[in-house]
Amino acid sequence: MSAKIPIFQSLVFLFYRFILRRYRNPKPKYQNGPSSLLQSDLSRHTLIFNVEGALLKSNSLFPYFMLVAFEAGSVVRSFILFILYPFISLMSHEMGVKVMVMVSFFGIKKEGFRAGRAVLPKHFLEDVGLEMFEVLKRGGKRIGVSDDLPQVMIEGFLRDYLEIDVVVGREMKVVGGYYLGIMEDKTKHDLVFDELVRKERLSTGRVIGITSFNTSLHRYLFSQFCQEIYFVKRSDKRSWQTLPRSQYPKPLIFHDGRLAIKPTLMNTLVLFMWGPFAAVAAAARLFISLCIPYSFSIPILCFSGCRLTVANDYISSQKPNSSQGKGRLFVCNHRTLLDPLYVAFALKEKNIKTVTYSLSRVSEILAPIKTVRLNRDRVSDGQAMETLLTEGDLVVCPEGTTCREPYMLRFSPLFTEVSDVIVPVAVTVHVTFFYGTTASGLKAFDPLFFLMDPYPSYNVEFLDPVSSATCQDSDGKSKFEVANHVQSEIGKALDYECTKLTRKDKYLILAGNNGVVKKN
Repeated sequence: MSAKIPIFQSLVFLFYRFILRRYRNPKPKYQNGPSSLLQSDLSRHTLIFNVEGALLKSNSLFPYFMLVAFEAGSVVRSFILFILYPFISLMSHEMGVKVMVMVSFFGIKKEGFRAGRAVLPKHFLEDVGLEMFEVLKRGGKRIGVSDDLPQVMIEGFLRDYLEIDVVVGREMKVVGGYYLGIMEDKTKHDLVFDELVRKERLSTGRVIGITSFNTSLHRYLFSQFCQEIYFVKRSDKRSWQTLPRSQYPKPLIFHDGRLAIKPTLMNTLVLFMWGPFAAVAAAARLFISLCIPYSFSIPILCFSGCRLTVANDYISSQKPNSSQGKGRLFVCNHRTLLDPLYVAFALKEKNIKTVTYSLSRVSEILAPIKTVRLNRDRVSDGQAMETLLTEGDLVVCPEGTTCREPYMLRFSPLFTEVSDVIVPVAVTVHVTFFYGTTASGLKAFDPLFFLMDPYPSYNVEFLDPVSSATCQDSDGKSKFEVANHVQSEIGKALDYECTKLTRKDKYLILAGNNGVVKKN
């Protein structure tokens, strides 16, 4: 833990900031709203903006601290924050933020905290104002400043996805590798800001500040360093449009966390009210899937809120001519661990089998269809898949991991070597409250979270069969070309973008590991 700033140094800093600067710096020019900057050339200017006051449309920080409490902490921690919020709303803004920080971060291990890079960016991006983003794009160097949000919450979002050059947030106090739930004193935060902006004035000479009337940053720091200051009002934010996904500087392909909704106060209330019913719904749906024949279980599951839409099912009813006398090989994109099960539902066939790269032992036991674990050895994995095909139909997900967003990861070409006829299957999933996937959490709970959702829905579309018989011919297509072709056909059907990213890329970004799940 860093040492406290000496009192004498603090007094010198205050004297320098409030007295000497008053005479040395010209009075800044104040403006209402940054929209006029859209007509200016800002490429040689440094833009300093307040994150929560000028970039985000929402005026409440509660959803972001709730995400930290739920995803990095626990359900109990998030419920405590929810219960305390009526009292927090009666406090001063600064004291309310301190309480939310304490509840959300106290006892969280610093090394294991990945919510700032894996969970929060999605929700922050969905709250960025398009108008403000257009202004920032025109600037030379961009500096994001926050006097309320900790550095670990905003740095990943601003640097990785909005390509902001410098991020200055509040640092968290750490003892023994764990967060204390207390932010460093604002004086230290102001010193960092002071040193940073003085360097910018020496290098660029022109600094423009964008903040709001509701933040304390503009009262002293912005007025001391900026030649022009633009204030964003709440009425301005209400008229802003949300930044479209197509204009993200860096595409949001991977994100983690269980919550599919932004936990505003009202959404959190509904979420906790649904909680007791969610456990009952998941248990009932699981029992129905395991113990009742498909002809009866499908309508019962639909009545319980589960939805399954099947397109081009006439293709699945056909028996493609295979020169090898094997079962059908269904190749689908990967959205949740239940993809093979829903393909089996669409086929109304319980004898179908599937293979997995990493699956928890609990999920293997609860699976109503046969699952076989692959060991990432091409020869033995290929032999296992060929053996399963001789026994009947097989479903594979060659991406090797799930992807929530409209992107497709690279297809492993192993499936092209085990069957000469491939049936591509395009799968989409929609949930209301919970994601049925995780990169850093317990994978055994993935199916349960999906079944806990009020209205989980699946869309399964069978595409025209693709021949892979030419893979082994000297003049035919390579296995990689066939795999890429199957990927592109599914991508076209779903209007998803095909990428070359792999399972390893996803887990390194979200969890900091290679994605291998232990058997225990």
